[in-house]
Order: sequence, then C-alpha cells, then structure tokens
Amino acid sequence: MSDLDLLTQSLGRNVKRWRTERGFTLDALAARAGVSRGMLIQIEQARTNPSLGTVVKIGDALGVSITTLLDYEQGPKVRIVPAEQAVRLWHTEAGSYNRLLAGTEAPGPLEMWDWRLMPGEGSPSDPHPTGTVELVHVTEGELTLTVDGVEHLVPAGASASFEANTPHRYGNDGDVPVEMVMAVSVPLVH
Repeated sequence: MSDLDLLTQSLGRNVKRWRTERGFTLDALAARAGVSRGMLIQIEQARTNPSLGTVVKIGDALGVSITTLLDYEQGPKVRIVPAEQAVRLWHTEAGSYNRLLAGTEAPGPLEMWDWRLMPGEGSPSDPHPTGTVELVHVTEGELTLTVDGVEHLVPAGASASFEANTPHRYGNDGDVPVEMVMAVSVPLVH
C-alpha cells in the first residue's frame, strides 16, 4: 500500500472517529468546517485525497490537529517522528514546501511545522478558530508575514507570534529561500 493510500485511509477512519466522538452528524461537521457533505462522505470512505485547506478546516472544526487526522497509530506518551516520516502536505515545483514535524492533543491540538518558501512564492491560510496562536521562527531568508491584510517582515533569526483567527499568508518576496519552523496551537472544541 502506498503512503498516499495509507494517509487517505487513516484520514477517513480518523475523521469518522472524531466526528462520532464529538457527536457531530455529517451535516453538522460539514457546516462547521465549510466543507460539503459529499466531500466528507468521500473522505470518510477513503475515496478522495483532499487539499491541505480542506484537511485544516476539518481539523479546526473537530478541534484536533492534522497530525491526529493523519495518524495511523496512536502511540505511547513519547513519540519519535523520524525525519523520513515527517508528512509533507504542500509543495510546489519550484521547491517550496511545508512538513508537519510533530503534533499532540494535550492540552489542545499543538503542531510543529518545517517550512521552505522559494523566492516569489507564498501560501495563504483561512482564519482558524478564535484562540488559535501561531509561532514562527525564521532560520534563513526573510518571511513576509501578512496577518489580516498587514505585512510584517520577519528576518532570519527573528520570531513572530500572532492570533491566527484572521486570514494570513506566509510569503517570500526576497531572492533567497525562506526556511522557518512554525508551531500552531488550536483551542479545544467544547
């Protein structure tokens, strides 16, 4: 079985599990996530491999991290993620990418990402639930971080934190690659 097939099956099983655990019907989750009921059915039946944006919306609506939605085995309290098992969810032909390095559910979803943005590229993000916080540390290049329409320059060696409940975008307006590590903390869904 390919890695993509394994991820597709894990995503389907985990979306259904968390939807059931939260007591959401397909219609309720579709409304909360802004995703069609048909798309949720296809995801739960492992018949589609949705976009990163769709997975983020579903995770946000369920109050769980992308790591949890893609995890094919819930392990012990200490979990080592070998470099080759980091999940790359987005990439471009020019060489930009992001990788989910690690994540946990305690006390709420918390994710750590490794990003590369090639010159001239960017990645927009829809607003996350109120209470979501992102931390970014730039190790190379200069990140153009746009939060709610306002651009902020974050040079190598600098860090930024922001409330991510508004539209935001990570961009590289420079002429060298941007390398950064990002942590995302999402509040629990009650």
